[in-house]
Amino acid sequence: MISPPGDNARAPGRKVPQGAGQALPGDWRAPHSAGEPLPSGTVAPPRAPGEPLPSAGQERRDFLKLALGGGFIAWAAAVLYPVFSYLKPPKQAEVEVTNVKVGKIGQIEKDSGTIVRFGSKPVILIRTAAGEFHAFSATCTHLDCTVQYKKDLGVIWCACHNGKYDLTGRNISGPPPRPLEEYRVIVQGDEVSVSRNT
Repeated sequence: MISPPGDNARAPGRKVPQGAGQALPGDWRAPHSAGEPLPSGTVAPPRAPGEPLPSAGQERRDFLKLALGGGFIAWAAAVLYPVFSYLKPPKQAEVEVTNVKVGKIGQIEKDSGTIVRFGSKPVILIRTAAGEFHAFSATCTHLDCTVQYKKDLGVIWCACHNGKYDLTGRNISGPPPRPLEEYRVIVQGDEVSVSRNT
C-alpha cells in the first residue's frame, strides 16, 4: 500500500532531514531579532507581512541619531543661554528715597491728581477742589495696579477691577482689602514735595 505524500515524514523510524521544521528566510516565524536563536520547542511571535528584521546596522544608526540630537540640544543651550542672559537687564537695587519734589503750587491744578515717581514706586498727589493736598501710594492694595484720580466721581479709582478709595485713601468700593498707604505732603513757600510718613 502506498502512503499518501507527507506521511513518510511521520513514519516511525524515519529520519527527518536536517533543517526541516526550522525557520526559513522570510518566514513569518523567523526569530524576532537577528542572530538570536529561539529556545527549543518555542515558536517566534508573528510579524506583520513584509516587516523587516532589525539589524545591527539599524541599531547603530538609531543610536547615532539619538546622540547627535542630544549633542545639538546641548550646543544650542550653551550658545543661547549667554545671549539671553546678556539681553536680560540686571535687577537693580531699589534706591532709598525719602523726599520728592513735585512742583510749584501754581502748576498743580485744583481738583486734579498727579502721579509722581517716588523711587521705584508710584505716588498719587491729589489736590482737592478746595486746594488741599493729599498723597498716597498709587499702587492698588488688591492686585498692585496703578490707581488714578477720577474727577467726575471725586474718588481715587483703580481701572483693573473698579476699586474705589475716597480722598483720605480709605477703600470704599470694589475688591481692595485695605486703604492706600499715606504719604506726607510738604509745602514750603510755593514748592510742593512728598515724603514718607515717619
